[in-house]
Amino acid sequence: MAYTAGDTILDDEYNVFVNNSSSPYGYNHFAGPGSGVYGLNQSTISTVSAGNAVNASEWNALMTGITNIANHTNDTITSRSAVSAGDPIAIKAAVAADLATLAASVAAGSPNATALGTNAVGTSTNGATWNSTSTLERSVTFANNNTMRAFFNGGGAIRVDPSTSGSVDGSKDTVFSGLTATAVGNLDIKATSSTRSGSGETQTSFASSTGFHDLTTSYTSILKLTSDDSGYTSNTVEISAKLDAAPASATVITIKMVSTDAADDTTYTSGNNSGVAANPNEAPAMVLALIEVYPTNAQGLSANIQSASNAQVSNSQS
Repeated sequence: MAYTAGDTILDDEYNVFVNNSSSPYGYNHFAGPGSGVYGLNQSTISTVSAGNAVNASEWNALMTGITNIANHTNDTITSRSAVSAGDPIAIKAAVAADLATLAASVAAGSPNATALGTNAVGTSTNGATWNSTSTLERSVTFANNNTMRAFFNGGGAIRVDPSTSGSVDGSKDTVFSGLTATAVGNLDIKATSSTRSGSGETQTSFASSTGFHDLTTSYTSILKLTSDDSGYTSNTVEISAKLDAAPASATVITIKMVSTDAADDTTYTSGNNSGVAANPNEAPAMVLALIEVYPTNAQGLSANIQSASNAQVSNSQS
């Protein structure tokens, strides 16, 4: 029987809407635990056994689920009214189209979602000044892969918010403050892309089309900036990310920030320091702060989707 709006829905047609794992994707594939770029880790909907009628409660559960996901992704779908027990359940127009729209939004990381919250997930700061290399690494861990996938698919991001700490001497304070807080700003690593809110300095490289689903177990450079200040054009800040496994099974994302200082400023000593910095060759302590931008339950999801823990992986300077 051909799918025609207005006809009474058959069990196999309903089951495609609910559970199809290939295009056209069913509700459970993009809204349930999912796989790959699909999945929001919401409760799944049961299919109907072959030959059985589709109950009003089953149809309404599917329509409610579709509406909830659309509310979170901010997609416009067809308006539909609930059915009551005893009513004939007719195929509703545009169900397949609405499911395809929602599946595409989830695969893209719900780019139009606005039900998002923020939560600090750890900060690391160098314990001393340095004049060669600073390396800071922090990890964010999720309860399981389904949660991690749903976090990013639902519009979540790991936000890298770098800065410097304290005041040392000389121009290097200004150089590294400019490279981090001003130029990087907030670096958001999303499902399939990354965005930089800051501006300025020389953008050596930026993997803007790289996100969670593109990462591997080796570090991928997301953003590298080089100072455009005269005399410091060899000083850089680079931010990279990696997973503990392929995206299909990963539970941990690790962020690394490496700062390099190749500039050599004159260090003044007693008797030769009038009106100048005493130790301008020292770079300031670097700060790697991570923030999770997480999907909330404010517009359709059953619960907030957040990480479980975070930790410092390394902290060194030379």
